[in-house]
Amino acid sequence: MAAHGAQKVFGLFGGPGLAATGKGFAALGFRPGKLFAVIGGLFELLGGLGLALGLLTPLAAAALIGVMINAMATVTGAHGLWDTDGGVEYSVCITVVALAIAAIGPGRLAVDRLFRWGKGGWKEAAFALGLGGVAAAITLSF
Repeated sequence: MAAHGAQKVFGLFGGPGLAATGKGFAALGFRPGKLFAVIGGLFELLGGLGLALGLLTPLAAAALIGVMINAMATVTGAHGLWDTDGGVEYSVCITVVALAIAAIGPGRLAVDRLFRWGKGGWKEAAFALGLGGVAAAITLSF
């Protein structure tokens, strides 16, 4: 997900970059498109890095959950379940994995092990799901 966000924001890894991503977001109804492209791309980039490093894990999971809910609502939801048809399958998988990491907790070498939330649990999972859902709802309301 970090690489996917870097594609959007910086045009790395063969990605379209911010200008083209902004036009794509505008075509989906997000106004201003470039602002929402920055937000979505940074959430993917920072959420992906956070989960990979075990840094602020519940927050990183919430960022990815919110982005994936938006993706399902605006792009993939209309195409059914299976990814081969452009459906929600992949977005659901990312959402479930992010939620599971919030619940299980980061790995034993994670920075978060130094903090209270570093062991994961139901509270952390509920926080990630709730915050991701609220962020998605706010974004979709624009």
